[in-house]
Amino acid sequence: MNPTGDTPTATQDDLAAVDKMKQAYGRLRQELAKVIVGQDAVVEQLLISIFAQGHCLLEGVPGLAKTLIVSTLAKSLSLDFKRIQFTPDLMPSDVTGTEVLQEDKSSGARVFRFLPGPIFANIVLADEINRTPPKTQAAMLESMQERQVTIGGTRHALPSPFFVLATQNPIEQEGTYTLPEAQQDRFMFKVFVDYPSYDEEYLIAETTTAVQSHNVERVLSGEEIEALQQAVRRVPVAPHVIHYALRLVRATRVGASDAKVPDFVREQVSWGAGPRGLQYLLLGGKARAMLNGRFAVDVSDIRAVALPVLRHRVITNFAAESEGITSDDVIRRLLQELPESSEGDRVPGKLQTALNG
Repeated sequence: MNPTGDTPTATQDDLAAVDKMKQAYGRLRQELAKVIVGQDAVVEQLLISIFAQGHCLLEGVPGLAKTLIVSTLAKSLSLDFKRIQFTPDLMPSDVTGTEVLQEDKSSGARVFRFLPGPIFANIVLADEINRTPPKTQAAMLESMQERQVTIGGTRHALPSPFFVLATQNPIEQEGTYTLPEAQQDRFMFKVFVDYPSYDEEYLIAETTTAVQSHNVERVLSGEEIEALQQAVRRVPVAPHVIHYALRLVRATRVGASDAKVPDFVREQVSWGAGPRGLQYLLLGGKARAMLNGRFAVDVSDIRAVALPVLRHRVITNFAAESEGITSDDVIRRLLQELPESSEGDRVPGKLQTALNG
């Protein structure tokens, strides 16, 4: 953090990384457009989460090309891709892998050998993650958080880069296991995949019912993605932008005594976002700034990622649900009413002392 509020000077390497990411973003959208019609906001949010080293939860009714978006994105990024179809009988070992007893032909001794599961890939599509029991969900989400798998007391590191893009179906709730809020919090974004517009659906109908031949070209390698992820971390954030993101998150916490919580939030929210929501707002803002060719985060970047970051972290109460008010409605109203600056915006005293030496 810069206590004076000045934007640190970007190095030549930083400027080169910004230019590379902006060009890659344009090319990725072109490659995805060969297969995917519309869904521009979904594509942007997926790329933001990838470059910010986060995971995504996609929610939408069947037939909206959620799986196709993820598989096409993996091809364009030149990454190893695996799909796990979650079912009620799926076991944790079916995801993470297991140890099997094998005989060593040279010595005749029996040894345990680890057989990796489908989680060992750069991009993992967890299809219909809400259709598997909590035990298997927990094994999947532990791998997401720790980026490793422990089997038989031995740790096995997952490949890098590593992303989990999970889908869930908001309908047909019979036979499903809703992800608890604490597990949803491990996802950086919750992305809603909506129906296409009339013109987009016409184009979908016209193209997908004819002979198709799409050659998706590779835009970035795994090593290039990791380098850009590090560049995202170096993007500076001015103190007033951090204060805005902080006030936005704290305004959702109805139980916090020292937070300035609007009356409508107290009336409609039972639980607000935690510190991870703040972290992902800033990381999402950094990645979005670079995708748009900037090496500094603006308040508009925070506002742009607020819905996918906060919608699964702000839990509405019964009164709100009875009136049809969703977490998105609460967040949108907060974005409208929350000022971009406040007289209380300052660097905390202890931190200011540390920064000044």
